[in-house]
Amino acid sequence: MWYAIEGYDAGDALPARLAARPAHLARLTALRDEGRLLLAGPCPAIDAEDPGAAGFSGSIVIAEFDSLAAAQAWADADPYVEAGVYQRVQVRPFRKVLP
Repeated sequence: MWYAIEGYDAGDALPARLAARPAHLARLTALRDEGRLLLAGPCPAIDAEDPGAAGFSGSIVIAEFDSLAAAQAWADADPYVEAGVYQRVQVRPFRKVLP
């Protein structure tokens, strides 16, 4: 089943985000290579493709896992969690309709 994982950045998290980004992307690349990643990306903190120093308000990942517990465990092990980038992470089942 698909699960939506939404991470919400803590204040002033941009330096920690940049430092943890390679490890974070490696995990996403592994999901993609396994055919389990629907989409992933950050949410700019301002209405701009490149928010610069404004940074990001969080990230969204939609990926396939065997269960909600497995999705939650994957989210809890994210390098952004360990680095303190995310102040909160929410994991919910997701049903793809379109496209």
